[in-house]
Amino acid sequence: MTDLLREANLIGGDWVGADDGGTIDVTNPADGALIGTIPKSGAAETRRAIDAAYAAFPAYAAKTVTERAALLRALAAEITDNADELARILTLEQGKPLAEARGEVLSSAAYIQWFAEEARRTRGEVIPSPWPNRRLMTTKHPVGVVAAITPWNFPSSMLARKIGPALAAGCPVVVKPATATPYSGLAWGVLAERAGFPKGVVNVLTGSARAIAGEIMDNPKVRKVTFTGSTEIGKELLRGAAGTVKKVSMELGGNAPFIVFDDADIDRAIDGAMIAKFRNAGQTCICSNRVYVQAGIYPAFVERLAERAKALKVAPGLEEGAEQGPLVDAPALEKISELVQDAIDKGGKILAGGAPHARGGLFYAPTVIADATPDMRVTQEEIFGPVAPVYRFETEEEVIRMANDTVYGLAAYAYTADLGRAFRLQDGLEYGLIGINEVLIVTPEIPFGGLKESGMGKEGGWQGLDDYLETRYTCLGGL
Repeated sequence: MTDLLREANLIGGDWVGADDGGTIDVTNPADGALIGTIPKSGAAETRRAIDAAYAAFPAYAAKTVTERAALLRALAAEITDNADELARILTLEQGKPLAEARGEVLSSAAYIQWFAEEARRTRGEVIPSPWPNRRLMTTKHPVGVVAAITPWNFPSSMLARKIGPALAAGCPVVVKPATATPYSGLAWGVLAERAGFPKGVVNVLTGSARAIAGEIMDNPKVRKVTFTGSTEIGKELLRGAAGTVKKVSMELGGNAPFIVFDDADIDRAIDGAMIAKFRNAGQTCICSNRVYVQAGIYPAFVERLAERAKALKVAPGLEEGAEQGPLVDAPALEKISELVQDAIDKGGKILAGGAPHARGGLFYAPTVIADATPDMRVTQEEIFGPVAPVYRFETEEEVIRMANDTVYGLAAYAYTADLGRAFRLQDGLEYGLIGINEVLIVTPEIPFGGLKESGMGKEGGWQGLDDYLETRYTCLGGL
């Protein structure tokens, strides 16, 4: 077993199990094989982790930005140097193809490197005073202990977007990775130790989501909670944060439209649709959920999309050439099957897939559904699987209305050759992230976050660091 694959919590610099010795099995979604076990921790272990972070806060916050930046650069180097092993761990527990997993790991390193650099730019300002003999200033300060709760679909990069800015700002962290994919999160504890972070600055624990989150939300020592996951759970956490008025960042559900106009470069649009829909077996919050194609190119587009979907190699992530891995668990497979059947019952035409894959297990065939309609469940529910419903539209105004007809507002994509239309889409689409003629739009330099019920706060960019800082105003008189 690699040293990076840990089966214990990291609390205050010590690797420990659950107080009662309880464990949770972790399995490989590709074949159901047992990978190992992790601690089944609860409120008591969480409280100790918070106490450890709280105790470490004064000394860590007092470090200069140069010192914190150096630690983060060391952490980024550790991630890069161990990218192959980290990718293998990620694929074993999550299922995505190894090439995708390695890309995620390197993305994690890029986020840490970005925040190492951005830490040096946490500037305040001097404000022109309306009064004589006074100087008005603002300064930036770390918010305090940060708790991060992360999902199973991107178990490394989701942590990078939260741990990176927290540590850059001077905040110790308590991390709760998803039970389905805990080892990528626990590996961060090993990497942080190797990079030289003081004990208690990085704490990682696994176990009961409800018990751990309950303690996090109730504990006044936690001053900031950052969460990526479903809108339903995000709303629960928001209600919990009210009790102690914690600062929050919420990256929640999505229902991304993918719009293709008659004037689009259809080859580029097909390539984009394949990436936006089938990457990570469609299990991404920003993947295209609804594909809208203008009537003039609709027949050609759906036919070609179906051909490409049928050609995808569906296989375990560690198999050579794998392009789509398994779904995360049996409930995910059941939900996808229900959504597809609902679409069929309401007139949808299956052009590719439409059923569990012949490999069995948790594999689902890449699916394209033509003649999709607004009354189908896939129109309003986040699919989170390799299913592409394709809708026909006539006019720009119509498709903008259809695209915005959802409670979500995370990501949207559109393909067009009309520059004026591109700017109209920028103004008209109610989404935090918009890609025009491009789907690979996420990078550490940009503020990642959604509108409406897709969340609040930003990850990445200077805004991503600002979410972990407080602004203090000082008035100096008698000058």
